[in-house]
Amino acid sequence: MVFAGSARYGLWPRLLAAVSYGLPLTFIVAPLASFLAYSFFRMEGGQIVRDFSLANYRRFFTDAIFLPVLWQTFLLCLAVALLATAIGFPVAFLLANLKGRRRYVLLLAVLVPLLMSYIIKIYAIRAILGGTGFLNRFLLWTGVVDQPLTLFVFNLNAVLLTLTVLLIPFAILPIFLSLERIPRSLIEASSDLGASGLQTFARIVLPLSLPGLVTAATFVFVLAIGDFLTPQMVGGQSGFTFGRIVYSQFGTAFNWPFGAALSAILAIVVIAVMALGNRIERRPA
Repeated sequence: MVFAGSARYGLWPRLLAAVSYGLPLTFIVAPLASFLAYSFFRMEGGQIVRDFSLANYRRFFTDAIFLPVLWQTFLLCLAVALLATAIGFPVAFLLANLKGRRRYVLLLAVLVPLLMSYIIKIYAIRAILGGTGFLNRFLLWTGVVDQPLTLFVFNLNAVLLTLTVLLIPFAILPIFLSLERIPRSLIEASSDLGASGLQTFARIVLPLSLPGLVTAATFVFVLAIGDFLTPQMVGGQSGFTFGRIVYSQFGTAFNWPFGAALSAILAIVVIAVMALGNRIERRPA
């Protein structure tokens, strides 16, 4: 009986381990592996030829279009990450210094936009920035401009602004959590030792909140560089990004092997940025 009971109870850990490892392998690793395998196939006569070839990667590095667009997209998403983090830090700092229920009520209000439809938010921003949008109407009414501005519509500026507005909540939350973990005793001790508010911020708050800042910037960058819908809706012809190229290969061009190769290259960039962020985050303050 003891042997049977031990065998029965010893089966559950094995089943749990099989599920824990099996689900990620089945639904994450296996699809990614098959996707990577597709990147070594090629198109011929409108059909996918399943033989090993580096033609897709050779095309990426030899064509004069793809590398500049990838670099342009990288810089754009880096700017989005820096802007969202710079805007999100003061908001998170304010929330972290509130007391009582107000802190979490306002935090919930900041995160409510995440519950809205992504497309609806893009349309709302486009309606504000468009030629007949609220911003141009206000500027025309006040006499600041004589004709509607096109600075923030259907170009990279529009993509930059829209992505920043959409992704700010994703920057606020990790920064807020990082600030909330700072022991109040350190700040009080700094004040007791005669440090000014600016000195306390520069020597204690900012260094200890650096992991949250790095996490926020990395998170926003990854979300921005993988977004093709926002550039599609507000970028126009001059707001072309790498995500739109990948989307076009799976959509209009129907060249899945080349699209898979572009996706693999984009994944390498994302992994490199995440590794760099993780390395910076682990550095001693």
